[in-house]
Amino acid sequence: MQYFSGFSLQGESKLFENYLVASETTVAGFSYGAQKALEYVYTSNIRIDRLILLSPAFFQTEKTSFVRTQLRYFEAGQEAYVENFLSNVSYPSNIDLSSYLKIGTKEELEALLTYKWEEKKIQEILNRGTKLEVFIGSDDKIINTKDTIRFFKNHATLYTIKDAGHLLER
Repeated sequence: MQYFSGFSLQGESKLFENYLVASETTVAGFSYGAQKALEYVYTSNIRIDRLILLSPAFFQTEKTSFVRTQLRYFEAGQEAYVENFLSNVSYPSNIDLSSYLKIGTKEELEALLTYKWEEKKIQEILNRGTKLEVFIGSDDKIINTKDTIRFFKNHATLYTIKDAGHLLER
């Protein structure tokens, strides 16, 4: 399985073992990694049977001022920003993400915040026979769950985990 990590994380796929399928024809990604996973599948020429998006980073309905503010806070203090960000990622669970920490760059954060999920790309992936599964926590503090669900509901098998946050944990 090909797996793509979330922003400022590495090796966190262990946290999602219950959602992942160990197969050479599966691609998965968490949050920012979900964006990268979709792009990988879209540009790939190899057979991919399943694309699993775990809490996909979905910010295209946010105002540009939101993006500017996030980038400004990041520039003002990378470590403090990432610490607060990871605290929100783990909410409402008390999972310690420090062992998965890999501080991201401003460029990665900007790519994450400005990424546009394109229905055309998703449809092309589906037309190739790839099954798309999306997992979202109902109490996610990182993304707007309603907007994310509204976007993906017509394109994927969508699972909403009740009372779970971005890590899909309670």
